[in-house]
Amino acid sequence: MLDLHELNRLGRDDFVACLDGIYEHSPWIAERAWQARPFASLGALKARLAAVVREAPREEQLRLIRSHPELAGKAAIAGELTADSAREQSRAGLSHCTPREFARLGELNALYKQRFGWPFIVAVLGPRGSGLGRAEILDVLQRRIEQPAELEFAESLRQIHRIAEMRLNQRGGAVPWLGEQVYDWCDALARHSEPPWDAHGELTVTYLSEAHRACAADLQRWMRECCFDDVRLDAVGNVVGIYRGTRPDAPRLLTGSHYDTVRNAGRFDGRVGIFVPMACVRELARSGRRLPFGIEVVGFAEEEGQRYAATFLGSAALVGEFEPAWLQLRDAGGTTMVQAMREAGLSASLGDIAALRRDPAKYLGFVEVHIEQGPVLCELDLPLGVVTSINASVRCIGEVVGLASHAGTTPMKSRRDAACAVAEAVLLAERCAAAEPDAVATVGQLEVPGGSINVVPGRCRFSLDVRAPSDAARDRVREAFEQGLRELCARRGVRPELHETLRATAAPSDPGLLERWKYALDALGLPLHAMPSGAGHDAMKIHRMIPQAMLFVRGANSGISHNPLESSTADDLHLACLALHQFLEDLSRSC
Repeated sequence: MLDLHELNRLGRDDFVACLDGIYEHSPWIAERAWQARPFASLGALKARLAAVVREAPREEQLRLIRSHPELAGKAAIAGELTADSAREQSRAGLSHCTPREFARLGELNALYKQRFGWPFIVAVLGPRGSGLGRAEILDVLQRRIEQPAELEFAESLRQIHRIAEMRLNQRGGAVPWLGEQVYDWCDALARHSEPPWDAHGELTVTYLSEAHRACAADLQRWMRECCFDDVRLDAVGNVVGIYRGTRPDAPRLLTGSHYDTVRNAGRFDGRVGIFVPMACVRELARSGRRLPFGIEVVGFAEEEGQRYAATFLGSAALVGEFEPAWLQLRDAGGTTMVQAMREAGLSASLGDIAALRRDPAKYLGFVEVHIEQGPVLCELDLPLGVVTSINASVRCIGEVVGLASHAGTTPMKSRRDAACAVAEAVLLAERCAAAEPDAVATVGQLEVPGGSINVVPGRCRFSLDVRAPSDAARDRVREAFEQGLRELCARRGVRPELHETLRATAAPSDPGLLERWKYALDALGLPLHAMPSGAGHDAMKIHRMIPQAMLFVRGANSGISHNPLESSTADDLHLACLALHQFLEDLSRSC
């Protein structure tokens, strides 16, 4: 059994011998990691091993990838796998493939190696550690054959790190049981989905649908099982669980996230932020502990704006910003929000909704744990990141007006092509954002109204989405784009229009709460990475009432989100639970 304290005392040769096989036929990784002893935790060791690989020359990284055996390949058939590889492939059922599965796996392996020049690598024990099925492995292989080479090279290394992580767990007797619980809750809640998506195994849960109400019922049941003192469904459908502090009048820490989803969603967006604090409360209750403050976990009923043309309905009610006009909004089927509320057993009373507004004086702040929804932590091989600010944003709808003319008879120098001007504007948006640290700009919609294959476009419509860590940075990007748009349109003899449709202010993290997150990561021995959030979250709404700070959890599959491929590992979710536990302990000492 691998013992971290003993490992820290070993000389280099013994250290390398102890970690033999963690990375397939690559002792140089342990040799270089040895210099960074002592390791405060198993997580710190994993992070350092991954950093060694990331810092290595590409030639060494490629040799590491090529040192791995082909899945169910010649080495497996001949019994030449290492003990770890043999056990993992057997656990995934690869030693019991049908002849048809062997043939398909061999065919895909050959295609993959021909395309990339290295063997296909996947952590066959999967994100939870319980094993992928043979069909799942074949699906992953089929999908990854289509990836660009550079993305697949990076993904191969990430899979190697995941394999190493689980091997370290096995040797050290480490079980990420809190993360497994969070993962299982996410999995179980994903059973509820709306038609027609449910028939295809896809996840969609919109505000107050039947699937949404089923989710709320499960959340309440699980909160009661976790021994929350008070669990209820409020007037807008938020699920609220309260675990009281040592005194009846103790202030509370507010936490949580949303449980609605986009259409054809992933299982972790929002929901991780409900389940991580639930797991922490369960452990406090099991140990009979009360903190000097209460913990209020809210599963916000709506954040995504999928059923009605309004967002953050759940958190808006808590800060007193629920708009009465929202009750008369209609969904695609013509059902008003007030009707949907009454069908769900809610009163739809503006008085009841107004009563949900929290008193800021009774709260210490708001923290939200959330899957990153981006590739940054994945690319850095880091499980957690602290959020410095939720980005400010602005959205615009624009149009360029030129002159429609005959595509065959209008010389290039005589054209007033609106689409060409917008094409140039797309690249302008890219340049403007790149000039501002951590800013992004996206042109996500393009349209030539009434366009024809043989007509020079006389009009072209487009959208613009700008986000940046501060209001000032956001405005600089927008102003630079608008100025550049005017100049390029003047040069091309066309006329631009740009109309703002949405503006949201930045939500910088509270310095005190941010420091507590940093302390938590340091206590776990994890490297610190501070980053802005490009996506909006309930925290940006709660920010208007009380201080807030977020923690990001690494997403798998290059951090993709709002997609069925959205995922995280039980190990990363376990570290998020431990980080929140450390946060609570640190906050307790100051109360």
